[in-house]
Amino acid sequence: MSITFENARHADLPRIVAIYNEIIPSRLATADLEPVTVAAREAWFASFDPATRPLWVLRQAGTIVGWVSLESFYGRPAYSHTAEISIYLDAACRHQGVGQQALDFVFGQLARLDLDRIVAFIFSHNLPSQGLFKKNGFTTWGHLPDVALMDGQLRSLDILGRHFA
Repeated sequence: MSITFENARHADLPRIVAIYNEIIPSRLATADLEPVTVAAREAWFASFDPATRPLWVLRQAGTIVGWVSLESFYGRPAYSHTAEISIYLDAACRHQGVGQQALDFVFGQLARLDLDRIVAFIFSHNLPSQGLFKKNGFTTWGHLPDVALMDGQLRSLDILGRHFA
């Protein structure tokens, strides 16, 4: 599957939100329990900067099929070389190597962004994401047991991280 990456534009926000909302019912990748609105994501979108903390869309044949972002970790200056990664894919593109392509792309951007550590917050029961990140050298840096209540079930959150040279 041939994927291209480009900086997200404001016009892409409705599709970014749609992809995000698509995963909510699975209870695998976000602690949001109800769909979010484009309006509710405006400030989030505005926080990204292509030069330091980018949000990229993934395109296949011109159509946005996913997005990947790097957000500041914990918002304090001492953490400036660490970013939190998020990857969200359209259901039709999952389990086809697109997540790996997204990671490979991000890894190639780290020097330009002056980043040498990435963290990912992944639910313990999200085995596909856990597997992808661990296959790429991420290890568990933290485990938060039973911190999320979703549909009457407690869920744990893992913090996976990796240092880059």
